[in-house]
Amino acid sequence: MNGKQRVLAALAHRETDRVPTGENDIDYVLVEKLLGRETLYNARWKERQALWDNRRDEIAADYGRTLVDVARRLEWDYVRVPTVPKAGEYRHPVMTGPYAWLDANGRELHYSPEVGNIATYVDNTAMTIDDLPDPDAPFAVDPSELEAVRHVVAELGESHFIIGRSPVDGTLPYQETVGMEEFLVRMITEPEFVHRAIEVYTNRSLLYIRALLAAGCDAVMTTDDYSGNQGPFMGPQRFREFIQPAIVRQVETAHAAGGYFIKHTDGNVWGILDSLVETGIDAWHGIQPRIGMDLRLLKERYGDRLCFFGGLNCETLVDGTPEQARAEIAYAIQHAAPGGGLVIATGNVLQPGVQLANYLAARQATRDYGVYPISL
Repeated sequence: MNGKQRVLAALAHRETDRVPTGENDIDYVLVEKLLGRETLYNARWKERQALWDNRRDEIAADYGRTLVDVARRLEWDYVRVPTVPKAGEYRHPVMTGPYAWLDANGRELHYSPEVGNIATYVDNTAMTIDDLPDPDAPFAVDPSELEAVRHVVAELGESHFIIGRSPVDGTLPYQETVGMEEFLVRMITEPEFVHRAIEVYTNRSLLYIRALLAAGCDAVMTTDDYSGNQGPFMGPQRFREFIQPAIVRQVETAHAAGGYFIKHTDGNVWGILDSLVETGIDAWHGIQPRIGMDLRLLKERYGDRLCFFGGLNCETLVDGTPEQARAEIAYAIQHAAPGGGLVIATGNVLQPGVQLANYLAARQATRDYGVYPISL
């Protein structure tokens, strides 16, 4: 069987020849060690500077080529492909600090080069409901944003399960609006603002879902997180009121377009997991065993309704040992692989600081232990 067939079987809760595996993302430092060449793929500050130097086409091409090479090198069964910056002219923004700048609308972004390719807006707590875009205003996905997707689909679409990552989730749009703390407060003080913001950005996510599936992806993943390590950011009642209906819309859109819908949210999600499963998602990525998301318990409670993408703690890859990584893979396979429904992956991404030896040990453990029928 090939990778696509293995993942499709896992989603259908069927056993195949072996447990499938893959990753959502990989830091460029690991890429360069694996491939022996420089890359702009997920290259943090180097990538942003290249974009501002008007090297957008080089970045887009590198994303597609690198994801194909890494998936083949690591023998992944699935690969997740993001959109890329749309074609056009890029210039250096107005800098407000060493790693801070203003976007085209004058909003300030801050960037931390140590934690990955992430930039966050400074809080805009003065925003009102009148400042939000019209939910029905025209919005379109630029075809150039899908260049890496089309490349990966052309190269791997027959052999691998391709997951498109929507750049807009929309179900918890705090970054696009007033920041996390204020957004959560407004669930209580101004629910109309929250409902409107979610409608605006979920509508945009639906357009990306359709575009990614039309470009040849097998599934789409959205990535807003709803929990921290201690538990959900909101209670289950507010999750059901604000978040759950938006996820249902995304699931229905993906299914109507002939694709699967996979939700990423890491953290301790026990408090909202029933409601998340009720949305009809096909799979869940973001499982963190170290903070209590035990795959044995998850399989017992939700194994007939949910496919799990997980099993490996990111922390183990950073500060653990190869033996610990192998042990986590063995546990995940023993308790969650029988009957299908498991795809081995980390709880998030192969982030900065991951020790390559630890991850390669985990990959070998998947080969050693993941052959059906499971005999651990």
